[in-house]
Amino acid sequence: MLQKNTFYARQTENAMSDAPKYSLVIPIYNEEETLVELYRRISAVMARLDGQAELILINDGSRDRSLEIMRELHEKDQRVCYLSLARNFGHQIAVTAGLNFSRGQVVVVMDGDLQDPPELVLDMVEQWRGGYQVVYAQRTQRRKEGWFKRLPAYMYYRILRHLADVDIPIDTGDFCLMDRCVVEVLNAMPERNRYIRGLRAWIGFKQTAVKFERDPRFAGDVKYTFRKSLRLAMNGLVSFSKVPLRLSIYLGLFAAFVSIAMACLVLYWRLFYPHSPLTGLTIVMIAIFFLGAVQLVSIGILGQYVGRIYEEVKGRPLYTLAEVAGFRPEDDDR
Repeated sequence: MLQKNTFYARQTENAMSDAPKYSLVIPIYNEEETLVELYRRISAVMARLDGQAELILINDGSRDRSLEIMRELHEKDQRVCYLSLARNFGHQIAVTAGLNFSRGQVVVVMDGDLQDPPELVLDMVEQWRGGYQVVYAQRTQRRKEGWFKRLPAYMYYRILRHLADVDIPIDTGDFCLMDRCVVEVLNAMPERNRYIRGLRAWIGFKQTAVKFERDPRFAGDVKYTFRKSLRLAMNGLVSFSKVPLRLSIYLGLFAAFVSIAMACLVLYWRLFYPHSPLTGLTIVMIAIFFLGAVQLVSIGILGQYVGRIYEEVKGRPLYTLAEVAGFRPEDDDR
């Protein structure tokens, strides 16, 4: 089944009459050791909410028993809905799929490894009742994480906030609560290289933070490897900043200045130190390597932006679905 990133507007009030008030969207990738405990804690939170809730699990091409456990949870509790993507499309696309199928007036996005405490949803709902349309969770501490992971994350969020065209809050991930009006705008956005926390900030509306201390993983191995984290970081930087393009201009100007300075030095050494070894092959090789490095860096930066244009114009669907369960028949056919 092909799934396009289109705007799923509800046509009438009658169509919304049987929809849940709350939707909890959770992407899952190889979380068989966590799913049962995740369901237990979220069920306790759903029981304390003031309206009907649905739990949307998105299987992002898991290779373990995650999909099988989702089926079991759905048979046990009809509030559990699930989507199974035909392959691994990545965390941000899995979140997008969940947002496309969400029906609640309030939509919560969180990870499935229990590093995002489900109990914090109740605090987010209180802020939503206070008039906020986006409530994001802001980390104050990362428990049991080494400095080699905390330091790069600390630096990245601050660099991104300084360079980005929009104000992206520091130390925030995808864990957030959004009002239906915000979700509808997100679903209407046609971007393919999606960076949810950046798009959430770009949209605007009234936003606030709920601070929390991030727990370690409940079980299993870390799914977001360094390579995936770096790819996500590059995606966020390129998607919301034109500074890298300007950086290539600055590098070019700097290279031109250095070249002129080196030419003047070579002329000076030729006139006053004709036997200096710096006037021969050494300085020529240095100049070639320097200018070559500047050109390659500039081409690489430009290639990141051109590659995104290429991805956009292909017009492929964001993801394909292999299995859908728990939604209305008209939703399952989308």
